Amino acid sequence: MPLSHIAPMNLKSPVPLAKQSKEPGLIRFSIATGDGEFGVGYSALGLASLFFPEQVAWIRLAPAPTASPTLMGWHEMTTCALRSALTGEAVDRMPPLDLGIGTVFQKKVWESLGKIPRGRTQTYGEIAAGLGSPGAARAVGAACGANPLPVLIPCHRVLAARGELGGFSGGNEWKRKLLARESSVLG
Repeated sequence: MPLSHIAPMNLKSPVPLAKQSKEPGLIRFSIATGDGEFGVGYSALGLASLFFPEQVAWIRLAPAPTASPTLMGWHEMTTCALRSALTGEAVDRMPPLDLGIGTVFQKKVWESLGKIPRGRTQTYGEIAAGLGSPGAARAVGAACGANPLPVLIPCHRVLAARGELGGFSGGNEWKRKLLARESSVLG
């Protein structure tokens, strides 16, 4: 699907990415989960950022969602998607994604991450080879590290060579936890 797709997406198929926005101002809200309070940011084009509970302290969240019906719909979809992903369940629907901060290569990597089935992993090198750049494993790792929507764009499913854990923007404890939850749901 082209990167200009902005309609709500079904994540049972490959991840379509939203139109690009370089807008610095985001409307930020929190999402309470059993794992703590996550932060999310929306642009005029869609969901643009996700922060782990350990990261939320330094971002300014809106005191209460008092936004347009469209934004509130996106927030409701994001809340359901995040809660499903955190329990290892399939994410059926998400709001449009605004990935305007990414480079062309990063967006290709992020799109390929959405094709990794739940409970499965690939290595950075496998992702690079799949993109036609077999020597770009480190660049794939950097793109995963720059992923603005960890958990929802599943960079936790990417491992280092020889099955080693590699890194994760939320920390390796989160990576282990997410992989274990996806495996136990499918197990």
